[in-house]
Amino acid sequence: MKISDRLIFNSEVKDGLACKRPVVALESTIISHGMPYPQNIETARMLENTVRENGGVPATIAILDGRIRIGITEKELEILGTSKSIKKASRRDLPSIIALRQNAATTVAATMICANLAGIKFFATGGIGGVHRGASESFDISADLLEFTRTPVMVVCAGAKAILDIPHTMEYLETLGVPVFGYQTDEMPAFYYRNSGVKVPQRFDDPTDAAEIFRRSINLGYKSGILVGNPVPKEFEMDKNAIESKIDEALEDAKKQGIQGQAVTPYLLQRLYEITGGESLKTNIELVKNNAALCTKIAVAFFKH
Repeated sequence: MKISDRLIFNSEVKDGLACKRPVVALESTIISHGMPYPQNIETARMLENTVRENGGVPATIAILDGRIRIGITEKELEILGTSKSIKKASRRDLPSIIALRQNAATTVAATMICANLAGIKFFATGGIGGVHRGASESFDISADLLEFTRTPVMVVCAGAKAILDIPHTMEYLETLGVPVFGYQTDEMPAFYYRNSGVKVPQRFDDPTDAAEIFRRSINLGYKSGILVGNPVPKEFEMDKNAIESKIDEALEDAKKQGIQGQAVTPYLLQRLYEITGGESLKTNIELVKNNAALCTKIAVAFFKH
């Protein structure tokens, strides 16, 4: 069976691709592993509507029964948002999950792969994975970063998740030769707050410019993706010192419990939700909504030419 036979498109996405409309991919890890119920399902619906309101077609990506869903139904969303047996799929996991007909939510790397297989070039997420704090000892570096060297998808995010080592993440992206841009900012955003203090190589101030940059990348024959850092709206950012102290507390808790690998990020996000009394989740929801809007505007500009 060819991999294309494992792709299941919902009617909205299928029609959008056939008519060459701007389709925007959305990940499912945020549903299954990134947010508590019922906010996870509410946020997923909100993101899809945000894409539609900005002139695009939403394509939430997940794997159910070993088949890659490009766009999901309401029933499938409920499964992803409530089941405790949903795996977390990155690049290394896709072959086995598909072969064994399992259910999985896709990370940034896996969503990029699936979107590219489906012919989708734009993807909005919350934050990418990156170099973890203490990686000099743990060697914990997300597969998301290497995926940018392999998969030609433009990803709009609010930076690497703030629980990560942002300076080293940016250094690693530079080493890999990944094009990184800031939208209306000279610094890579820090997820919960707007400025990390780490400069981006280039910025753009208009979605049309980003669309042209991506077009030139494709014309040059680049097989790599492009990363766009989009700061959380100012009214929703958290105080840097306050959230950093909470992150330190959550990291210490994870260390004491021996939590490692793929389990680290979901644990830290849940722990921050508890420590901040839900404030971190509110910011998370607003930043991913902001990213979906910008990504769709870029996709719309791209498809106008």
